[in-house]
Amino acid sequence: MSFLSCAALAAAASLAHAAPDPVRIGMIEGLSGPFANAGAAVVRNLQLAIDNINAHGGVRLQDGRHPLMLLTFDNKQTVDESLIGLRQYADQKVSFIVQGNSSAVAAALVDGVEKHNQRMPAQRMLFLNYSAVDPSLTNEKCSFWHFRFDANSDMRMHALTEVIKNDASARRVFLIGQDYSFGQHLARVARAQLAQKRKDIAIVGDELHPIGKIKDFSPYAAKIRASGADTVITGNWGNDLTLLVKAARETGLPVKFYTFYGNGLGAPAAIGEAGVGKVRAVAEWHPNAGLPGSASDAFYQAFRKRYPRPEDDYVHLRMHLMIDMLARAIEKAGTADATSVARALEGAAVDNGFHQAVMRAADHQLLQPLYVSVMQKTADGAVRFDNEGSGYGFKTERYLSLNETALPTSCRMTRP
Repeated sequence: MSFLSCAALAAAASLAHAAPDPVRIGMIEGLSGPFANAGAAVVRNLQLAIDNINAHGGVRLQDGRHPLMLLTFDNKQTVDESLIGLRQYADQKVSFIVQGNSSAVAAALVDGVEKHNQRMPAQRMLFLNYSAVDPSLTNEKCSFWHFRFDANSDMRMHALTEVIKNDASARRVFLIGQDYSFGQHLARVARAQLAQKRKDIAIVGDELHPIGKIKDFSPYAAKIRASGADTVITGNWGNDLTLLVKAARETGLPVKFYTFYGNGLGAPAAIGEAGVGKVRAVAEWHPNAGLPGSASDAFYQAFRKRYPRPEDDYVHLRMHLMIDMLARAIEKAGTADATSVARALEGAAVDNGFHQAVMRAADHQLLQPLYVSVMQKTADGAVRFDNEGSGYGFKTERYLSLNETALPTSCRMTRP
């Protein structure tokens, strides 16, 4: 072997040593089919959050700084495909799994990660959940290996019903949702909370429909009209929400919508003028939450600079919090070992200048403020920022502090 080839090999080895392995984050999500837009929105948010960490050198460990890297797996919105993705990530020794756009998938992943960690204690995995809001995931099905960064559906419904409680025009409520664990639970908790807060309200309809299967919601709009409802509560998301509110608009349905996700993914444009003052959404944050020049504004403007197309304008603050908290936990633990990072996440707090949150150690549920906001028209000057170039944005109607959104947990966690 020549001196030159030896030198080249030595240089290559030195270069490889100088570039630490990335900390890989394996995303399992629907990236095709009826909810592809929701999956794409997740990728945009996670990638920007990761890029922000990497812009500062990545995460600091004993052997230097390591960049974060996002991997994606299209689960086609099914449990079976999700478990295939989990096995593939396990084979690749990926320690951190992220998912959110289905509570049924999340429940399967919690179980899958538990079983993997029992079989492979030297290669444990951690599941970080950014959107699956079934309360059981941090109650009776809680796991040391699972952390939720979104408010659960009980917390979100609590915020909505706090507004409905003081809405004198709400007398007849129609419940409609997707027919899986999340939608089924939401209907039950809506009934329970309304019965507690507004005994005079009548539930005049309770419909569950197949998730991602309905192309025309006009029959459901007709049922809502026939019921005499003045208020609709729905946890629908993605195209199931967009098509529902589109049908309501096209049929001239005179109701208020209290939604979990009515502030994005095409919903404001589909609702149009009919939603002004009538459509409400609950979220951990929204673009009009801050004053001009605030840290909130700076966060939103940075997102819009990175993703300037109107159709890409769907910001999930909780996903940015998740990546930030993960990076901080890795640095606190001094390792990317899943067990050590999980312990560092327990009780972790974050304050980005406009949003404060804490990860409750008892059940691994992130406690954070929530906003209930109402749809307004930007041309009227009621809001500064619209959603997805629709001309319609959301204005804070009710802010609930971290302490106001926290609900008890029944979790009895087994720790390693």
